[in-house]
Amino acid sequence: MAHVGIIMGSTSDWETMRHAAETLDALGVAYEAKVVSAHRTPQRLYDYATGAADRGLKVIVAGAGGAAHLPGMAASMTHLPVLGVPVESKALKGMDSLLSIAQMPGGIPVGTLAIGKAGAINAALLAAAILALGDPALSQRLQDWRRAQTDGVATDPA
Repeated sequence: MAHVGIIMGSTSDWETMRHAAETLDALGVAYEAKVVSAHRTPQRLYDYATGAADRGLKVIVAGAGGAAHLPGMAASMTHLPVLGVPVESKALKGMDSLLSIAQMPGGIPVGTLAIGKAGAINAALLAAAILALGDPALSQRLQDWRRAQTDGVATDPA
């Protein structure tokens, strides 16, 4: 059963959001990935967000570019944690997306990550850390992943 929902506003966002999926794969965390547009498929968004907990999801990772309403709208319709990933836009290089996701009104929180690939990876790691609070085996896998990352850093520049 999937515990993380990865949603994005369009298929073009998969280029960024696939990094969240790959990170969850590496940690052995089950997820589902769906295209859910806040603007073009509002009923799909409503159905997805309001039914997420009943389907067994524990965390939603939502990537969006431009106006980037998807994470905030999803957060307004579920009690689950929503982690927003700003997808880089052509016009403003993702700053528009970042500000749209970060500037949520008080009472509707969205955990906002970095723009692009780094944000997608970190959203997956944060989702895994949230899940690991109740899953010792996942906690160990996450610790192992971080240790391997540390071990992979060279001590000498050449």
